[in-house]
Amino acid sequence: MPDLFLSDPELAKLTGFKIKSKQIVRLRAQGIPFQVNASGHPVVTRAAVEGRKDPADAESGWTPGLVGA
Repeated sequence: MPDLFLSDPELAKLTGFKIKSKQIVRLRAQGIPFQVNASGHPVVTRAAVEGRKDPADAESGWTPGLVGA
């Protein structure tokens, strides 16, 4: 199973920076959703860069049914 979050090298490649403050600025400019963890590092879900809305949906293959269908 792939990791839920991008690794540090993947994040550096995505943003072009290794310094966390510069990564945060670049992620904001790119419109990529992220959270900052307790150590101040940006954390990006793999789903955010692969274009999926919910990381759980991709792993389970679950598709919601229509209500009342």
